[in-house]
Amino acid sequence: MQGHKPIDTDLGWGLGVVFRSYLRASEHVVEALPGGPRGYQILRIAAGETALSQAQLAQHLGIDRTVMTYLLDDLEAATLVERRPDPADRRTRRIVATAHGQERLAVLTEGFEAAEEQVLASLPAGDRALFRVLLQRLATVADENDIQDACAAAEETAAQAQAAPRRSRRR
Repeated sequence: MQGHKPIDTDLGWGLGVVFRSYLRASEHVVEALPGGPRGYQILRIAAGETALSQAQLAQHLGIDRTVMTYLLDDLEAATLVERRPDPADRRTRRIVATAHGQERLAVLTEGFEAAEEQVLASLPAGDRALFRVLLQRLATVADENDIQDACAAAEETAAQAQAAPRRSRRR
């Protein structure tokens, strides 16, 4: 039997340590923001060039639609975001940051950047930049795989549902 690798070479252990360090360094940044870190993610996307619908936003962030409704209600009550009718489909609401939300986002972003620098301080500047690029690439691929896996699972479920009645008719 081969010996086990030391725990500090384990990807899960390393990701967990860095993630916990990041949470500790950044928890004060969002403590007064409705929704905390999720509220920040919503606000950041709402301030982007392309406004997403509530459903798209929930899917993109992996947040249950019901929970998303409550988060948006709280962010809207704090005048950070607005639900605006989609000109192409007035039944759909696009989530957009308000001017106050844009200002608050700028302050929050500075806080998160300081937290990132604190967490990555032990790395040389070039390694910090490389780490960010590699992490973004990995996260993008993982997110795309999750979406593809969800689509494949939905297609498989639909195929099984269509096949089920046919099987019962043969009996």
